[in-house]
Parts: sequence; C-alpha cells; structure tokens
Amino acid sequence: QVHFVESGGGSVQPGESLRLSCVASGSNFSIYFMAWYRQAPGKQRELVASIRPGGSTMYVDSVKARFTISRDNNKNIVWLQMNSLKFEDTAVYYCNHVFLPLVPSWGQGTQVTVSS
Repeated sequence: QVHFVESGGGSVQPGESLRLSCVASGSNFSIYFMAWYRQAPGKQRELVASIRPGGSTMYVDSVKARFTISRDNNKNIVWLQMNSLKFEDTAVYYCNHVFLPLVPSWGQGTQVTVSS
C-alpha cells in the first residue's frame, strides 16, 4: 500500500505563498495520476489540483492562476506551489491518487492557515 507524507504548511497572511511537498512510498509512482486535495473545517475533502504522469495539469476554478502542481517521478514527490493565498484556502492539504480505491489511505496532511 502506498503511503503519503505531506509537509510545508503553515500560517500566512493573505497574499503570501507556501510550497507544499508530498513524498510517496512504494514503486510505480511515475504511472499514477496524482492530486492535491484539501479539507476545510466542516466541509468535504475536495480535489484542487491534479497532474498526469506526463505532466499535464488541471485545477479547480478557485485556485487557477494561483496554484501550481508539479512532480518529480524519480524522487516520488509532488509539490503544490500556492501563491496569492486567500482566507478561503485555509484547510488541511493532502496528496493522493486521483483514482482512489474504495478505502483510500490518507497521510496526516499539512495544515494551511491564512489569516490576518
């Protein structure tokens, strides 16, 4: 089973930036369609950015032009560069596959708090 370790979160003010990292265990990382998800208090977890094995990316409208997802298939790492952070970006951020099994395994996530 693949495990994910997320890091890089923190407390920032609106307009600032953070770069999140996710290290995945296991083999065959390069063939997986990967994503960053987030879960805000009282809300369901949502997929915010995804990246195909070949590098093409997709974003939800709320983060387009502000977030950038990237990956290094040799190091089993996925990053999420977050710029121009807003209050509504406050959430716990997780990485995982896009196509989740029935019982997915989630890492501990990394907390991002945007406040003034």
